[in-house]
Amino acid sequence: MKYAGMPMGMWLLFSGSFRKQLEEELGYGRGEARRITQKAKIRYRKLIAKLPEFEKKDRFKMNIVNCAMLSAFLLSMPERPSVSQAAEYYKKSMMTGPMKWFCRMSGKKKFTEKDIQGMRETAAFRAADRNPYSWNMEYYPYQDGSGYEARFTKCGICVLMKELGLTELIPAMCRLDYTMSEAGGASDFVREYTLASGGPYCDCGYKRKV
Repeated sequence: MKYAGMPMGMWLLFSGSFRKQLEEELGYGRGEARRITQKAKIRYRKLIAKLPEFEKKDRFKMNIVNCAMLSAFLLSMPERPSVSQAAEYYKKSMMTGPMKWFCRMSGKKKFTEKDIQGMRETAAFRAADRNPYSWNMEYYPYQDGSGYEARFTKCGICVLMKELGLTELIPAMCRLDYTMSEAGGASDFVREYTLASGGPYCDCGYKRKV
């Protein structure tokens, strides 16, 4: 995958927040936070370079880019955080003002015909059949009309983080699904299983707020 484009843009947009939360959430000093960030940038560029290019219709490129960024920081820390620490670090690093705005805009489109058609197309696309760092998803509308479930049977985050020796910290990324749904304001997020915890799939359920 080329660094120029989305990966570079995501680094410019979020690296400052990731560095800031090294201090505020994980307790590193300013100098150490700067050194970790410098190391993370080098690791991030190398991770991006090893990833294949995503197909144009693959909607999950941003997910794997975010995973590469978090992984680069985790691998650059002198001490690996716990799952709960990593989850808070990732949440506070990602939920910047622009990200909250993005979630609100996405929330306004939730459950529209365009949103539902996009889910159906993504389910049929089965990107992970051709790219192990992408996702395969099935779409299940709730029979009572209250929303739908996106059920993932293959997960690029799991593949990449396992390769990097970060298996135990995969749930730190999974928890952001709840935060983003809440920030969107249109749905309550429900989940029973994750692939990271040994489940048969990752279920992402979105129920309309009443």
